[in-house]
Amino acid sequence: MPAPNQLYYGDNLDILRRYIPDESVDLIYLDPPFNSNASYNVLFAEHNGTQSAAQIKAFGDTWHWDQEAAKAYEKVVEGPNHTVSQAMQAFRTFLGQSDMMAYLAMMAPRLIELWRVLKGTGSIYLHCDPTASHYLKMLMDAIFGPVNFRNEIIWKRTSGHSDAKRYGRVHDVLLYCTRTEDPSWNDTYQPYDPGYVEQYYRYEDGDGRRFMSADLGAAGLTGGGYDYEWKGVRRVWRCPQSTMERLEREGRIYYTKNGIPRLKRYLDESKGLPVQDVWTDVESLRSWHQEKLGYPTQKPEALLERIIKASSNDGDTVLDPFCGCGTTIAVAQRLKRRWIGIDITHLAVALMKHRLKDMFGEDAEYEVIGEPVDLAGAKELAADDHYQFQWWALGLVGARPTEQKKGADKGIDGRLYFHDEPEGKKTKTKQILFSVKSGHVSVADLRDLRGVLDREKAQIGVLISMERPTKPMRTEAASAEFYKSPWGSHPALQILTIEQLLKGKKIDCPPLSQVNRTFKKAPKAKGKKQNQASLLPGHEQD
Repeated sequence: MPAPNQLYYGDNLDILRRYIPDESVDLIYLDPPFNSNASYNVLFAEHNGTQSAAQIKAFGDTWHWDQEAAKAYEKVVEGPNHTVSQAMQAFRTFLGQSDMMAYLAMMAPRLIELWRVLKGTGSIYLHCDPTASHYLKMLMDAIFGPVNFRNEIIWKRTSGHSDAKRYGRVHDVLLYCTRTEDPSWNDTYQPYDPGYVEQYYRYEDGDGRRFMSADLGAAGLTGGGYDYEWKGVRRVWRCPQSTMERLEREGRIYYTKNGIPRLKRYLDESKGLPVQDVWTDVESLRSWHQEKLGYPTQKPEALLERIIKASSNDGDTVLDPFCGCGTTIAVAQRLKRRWIGIDITHLAVALMKHRLKDMFGEDAEYEVIGEPVDLAGAKELAADDHYQFQWWALGLVGARPTEQKKGADKGIDGRLYFHDEPEGKKTKTKQILFSVKSGHVSVADLRDLRGVLDREKAQIGVLISMERPTKPMRTEAASAEFYKSPWGSHPALQILTIEQLLKGKKIDCPPLSQVNRTFKKAPKAKGKKQNQASLLPGHEQD
């Protein structure tokens, strides 16, 4: 039996080194975060290296030159790959201690590991933008070899921009490389442009089928042809006379005004145009697209579908080491590939889990590695990173985080929106509010949540606590009213401990299937900007 699909929480460099065997992956797609919106003055400015360690957190799409980046640079330069060492030293000569140099220092060891895990027939697609693509191309040449560079693919991701004193920036770059000169490859096609169709498929049969006419003569054709007369026209033809007779019977011959036979190539039988290295037919996600989750760097499924179909086959393993909202693994699952996803935030891992469940239900079989599985692990996570703990805890109940800025949450750590009126009836958006506590709790925390419920006019409030509730807390919760839905009465104030959640206890609320089905139209919270972390499937706000 093949190993299950795997979803990892953690630093992808550590995950790759610890868990992913040599030459075990058929296809890699990565879209590493980078602050491409920062000014060049910032990206190329030198820093003293004493900032806090560079980490990729949710939506903090930048690397900084600091002591951690300096250490990464030294390890690569002193490592066994002489070509990569030389390339990095050359970068350092003219980039100095800049954020761009930090980006390359952090990417180099990861790309080396990705080369290691890639099969001999494997391919890698690195998604970036023109700010860093030329540096990454040189780095990939050093690791994969210039002869294994296949394409620089240009993806037009947006319509026209009016950028000040420059040409509009509307495209991303995908660097396509392979492990060897003999990669797996499947021909793929894209629809013809309307202008091409109008120009070349300009003929129609009586039934309205459009076709273009192709030469049946063999003049200049390598290997010669067949010399015979056809309806008064003698020449060397591409096909034998028997084939010409069959084409005539099938109505596939078009005669010019001069009586010259030409082959009908029907538009509806064409596979389309072989995909070129400029992609303008894959639309970037817009607010009205059903697959849009609100994730800032989310890519359309059509983009990943093209890549996965071209460079892998059924049963192959697809890896995304910067998995984000999980588009790669979702498309890989749909196309019957095995997959490995890695991300360093519990927010992203929770999002991927819910996305897989919404799209595939129980058919998405996988294991999650790196998440807390017991109370001790939860306590360790809470001590290490409060926000990671908060995102993980909210993920246990399917809630979305709120604004992360200090003092901005107004006592709310997470929300769930729902509708519970009968189908066809004009429904009112309702909500469940969450407060997450990793330390000491008291009845004051529950009273605060009760006040937030009143202020927000929410239906249910849930306190998620590491500690067990005190007797006064249980009394306070019991004194609250009940919210009545078609499914019964639900306590307006509820307390769930991490221990209970790990054992499978659920919120007492209308069925989650009903909740999840109606999240997509949840309104924006009053007085707040939409938070980029509002990402769980169906929880995004339009």
